[in-house]
Amino acid sequence: MMDRLREGVNSIAVKIILGLIILSFIFAGVGSYLVSGSNNAAAKVGNTEIDRGQFEQAYQNERNRMQSQMGDYFANLLADPAYVASFRKSVLDRMINDVLIEQHANSLGLTVSDAQVRKLILDMPQFQSAGKFDQDIYQAALRRAGFSAESFAEYLRRDLLRSQLTSALQGSEFILKGEIDTQSALIAQTRDIRTVTLSLKDFASKATISDEDAQKYYSENTEHYTRPEQVKVAYIELSAEKMAEQVAISDEQVKEYYQEHLDKYSTAEQREVSHILVQGDDEAKAQAILDELNAGADFAKLAEEKSEDIGSSDNGGSLGWIEHDTMDPAFDAAAFSLASVGDVSDLVKSDFGYHIIKLDGIKASVAKPLAEVAAEIKTELASQKAVDSFYELQTQLEKVAFEYPDSLDAAAKAISAQVVKTDFISQSDMPELLQNAAVQQAIQSPEVKEDGLNSSVIEVAPEHIVVVRVEETRPEMVLPLEVVKEQVIAQLSNVKGEQQALELSDKLLAALKQGDKSLLEENKLAFGELETVDRGYPLAQAVYAMPKPQANQVVYAQTKDLDGNIVLVELSKVEAKIEPQYHNQIGAQLSRIAVQQDIAGVLSVLRANTDIEYYVVSQ
Repeated sequence: MMDRLREGVNSIAVKIILGLIILSFIFAGVGSYLVSGSNNAAAKVGNTEIDRGQFEQAYQNERNRMQSQMGDYFANLLADPAYVASFRKSVLDRMINDVLIEQHANSLGLTVSDAQVRKLILDMPQFQSAGKFDQDIYQAALRRAGFSAESFAEYLRRDLLRSQLTSALQGSEFILKGEIDTQSALIAQTRDIRTVTLSLKDFASKATISDEDAQKYYSENTEHYTRPEQVKVAYIELSAEKMAEQVAISDEQVKEYYQEHLDKYSTAEQREVSHILVQGDDEAKAQAILDELNAGADFAKLAEEKSEDIGSSDNGGSLGWIEHDTMDPAFDAAAFSLASVGDVSDLVKSDFGYHIIKLDGIKASVAKPLAEVAAEIKTELASQKAVDSFYELQTQLEKVAFEYPDSLDAAAKAISAQVVKTDFISQSDMPELLQNAAVQQAIQSPEVKEDGLNSSVIEVAPEHIVVVRVEETRPEMVLPLEVVKEQVIAQLSNVKGEQQALELSDKLLAALKQGDKSLLEENKLAFGELETVDRGYPLAQAVYAMPKPQANQVVYAQTKDLDGNIVLVELSKVEAKIEPQYHNQIGAQLSRIAVQQDIAGVLSVLRANTDIEYYVVSQ
């Protein structure tokens, strides 16, 4: 048997087949690991890769910013995969633009020195206290933002480099006084008008609608009188959050939990440290500094003279107070191994270079009083118990709802819940809980909608589930005329009223343009008082589209207001005002627009002449 296998393996046909299989792996599967498995880039701009992790962080930051500004509206937008893909691409495009600007700035020989970065950090108001740079605030802010001192300095360096280029473009732009005057005159322009309104409501109330008219309008617009498909839905909801509200926690339970988890309610041990940093791999240089310290040199003075850490050297190397796991692992281990205040470490190698660390102070861990955290513990214990009960009840609900698929009563009894029932509802007017996409999909499934069976358990949020069933359906149908006749008459009256108002308005406009106001008088209409309006006027779009009248003349136009009423407008004067007090603002705005156009033009050229590859966008 084995001989036959060996013969088969050595045959030409088998070798060809194996070769083809190997090639298929290379090109379709395994090859992707060999060729690009190590590629962790979101995009490549020329020879520069944009790290995928940095892109995802930038995307999440922008998403959080938009969520805080737009709330639920933005959350609804994110439900659209096409919008998410477009949104992610816009974030990646901004990062690509930043890289293009940096590359162009480098090609022009622009640079940013360590001194510029240091000055920017020291001058940043976010890091100051009482008007002076505060090392503690600086270190705490960097830790919260996930930066090390070195990575933050590099971030600022790149930002300053881009700013140099944009500042150069801005410095080359200039706006003429005539441009500012023209823009000022346009912005501040006012117009003197009078108006007369033809009320749609008045015309609609006078419209005569016959039965034949109603029948014809109804027949031609049946889509307005079509009741959508409707269902009666029964459902059981199970929510750990709601269950937690019913859980009682005793003071004894709170005290016991507090004692068992005392470390959770205690401040972490803190250490005040200073360091001297020698960047890179120059161990000899670092050892020479350590030798000076061991010989009695002053640590703070050496740090000021020889430390290569931009943020701390001016403060004698002080990094302020730190906690465990907030620094580089090697640095962290060395700093917390120092036994006494004043102790100095040996050389510590990290990703940033060689450190010499001095312990300046120790703050022991301090526990918060029980009274201060009792409410928090009670909430946490209630939540834990509710979650435990939730999963037990979820299992029971799944079992009983499946075993008795024709009703929710048994399932509700098993978990001590209530069955909620709706009247006939369409998809658009379902309760918020049932608007969930997965719930909607279950309601529309044949086994639930047509067979009347219970759905499976559907998760609508973490520890929040629902089981639904359709008890009755009502198909889409055009409602009989007798049911919707009042609605038909009201809508047709509005249509006829608008037609009549427009017909009269057209006649009035034609007569007014001929200088004839008799038709106004016949219809007991008159223009109102003279108003001087600006671009904030509700009908500004129509008013500012009207041509400027000749001296002692007027021009007319018609438009609609927000209520749909027809409005005739008489324009008698256009006044262009130049507001000197706004010149600086207008000039700055025009300059910004020009600079933005310049940057867009530069980016357009850079994009056209740079190879850009997108690796990830729509996930």
